[in-house]
Amino acid sequence: MIHHLKKKLKKYLYLFLGKYKYLKIRDKRKHKWYGKEYSGFFVDTELIKPEAIVYSFGVGEDISFDRELIADYQAEIFAFDPTPKSIEWLSKQVLPTSFHFFSIGIATYTGEASFYLPKNKNFVSGSSLIQENVDVADSITVKMKKLSEIMTELGHRHIDVLKMDIEGSEYEVLEQILDEELSIGQILVEFHERFIENGAKRTEKIVGKMKDKGFLVFACSDSFEEVSFVNKKIAEKMKK
Repeated sequence: MIHHLKKKLKKYLYLFLGKYKYLKIRDKRKHKWYGKEYSGFFVDTELIKPEAIVYSFGVGEDISFDRELIADYQAEIFAFDPTPKSIEWLSKQVLPTSFHFFSIGIATYTGEASFYLPKNKNFVSGSSLIQENVDVADSITVKMKKLSEIMTELGHRHIDVLKMDIEGSEYEVLEQILDEELSIGQILVEFHERFIENGAKRTEKIVGKMKDKGFLVFACSDSFEEVSFVNKKIAEKMKK
């Protein structure tokens, strides 16, 4: 309780000081937190519909976010993670029939890539991006695919919810998604600006581009790392 209160107070202090002014809420919508405290995201509960198509990139060893969306909306979850620990962990779980897993990663291209494993072997998440938490001497080769190609292969022309926790690769991936103008109702992304050089500036830049493309911030976590965007055009169509 005290820890949660401290996080709230810290968030309001940052807002007062204008530290995260680029994450200003630009579209007030009904939303709910899905998943555990450190692995979840806010979801727009008005825009998501029964049997929603949800793409979940970055599974780790926690699918509470996915399970809760299945429970509330009978969502069809398409989950992706090339991390060995994640693949092993999932192989031991009893998974819902609407949870579909693929041991590939998302990138701006389709092909093979070096995937760097974490320095701390007790951690799960690796990354295709060289950043401070990975061991550049400990890598594996994994399959990566563009989102547009994944959608084509799975027969989806629209994604209701796209969730990404991809350890710093989110910036270039989001750039491509926006350039290709893929049909996505809401995008939930964890920004790892703390891992990379000029991280805050990169976050501000991509958030600005998302706004220009019609994706508006409707919620963010107390840490300002998990940020939720709504596609304004799709939201307006669903009101009619």
